[in-house]
Amino acid sequence: MRFSRPKSSEPEINLIPFIDVLLVVLIFLMLTTTYGRLTQLDLRLPQADTAVQQEKPREIRVTITADGQYLVQKNQLSGNGIAAIGQALAAAAKEVNNPLVIISADARATHQSVMLVLEAAQNAGLQQITFSAQARSNATAAQP
Repeated sequence: MRFSRPKSSEPEINLIPFIDVLLVVLIFLMLTTTYGRLTQLDLRLPQADTAVQQEKPREIRVTITADGQYLVQKNQLSGNGIAAIGQALAAAAKEVNNPLVIISADARATHQSVMLVLEAAQNAGLQQITFSAQARSNATAAQP
């Protein structure tokens, strides 16, 4: 009697599931590369022309100089307090319906002077306030 183990056959690798997985990966890669092409759109963004701006009828311009002087609608104020600025803003707002206050402050003007204009505008009941700025390329060229 022979008590030896039967010879085992060589292990067999089934390639069909492996090929299925590779096809799924290939399809996934093909789909993602087509989406990647959409992010490379050739865009031409609009350019702003900042050369000349026309005066808008509903704007109230407040200019703050470097030495702390205030100009409301190009009229220099005699006082620098909240009351004087508020009176000038209220007088300018009577002529305009739903006014927009534009604050143009010099780069060397103090933060407190801008805050005075904001507080005066709030006291005068003006809700729409914005700040005027200069393009960075022009601002750096103008600095000494």
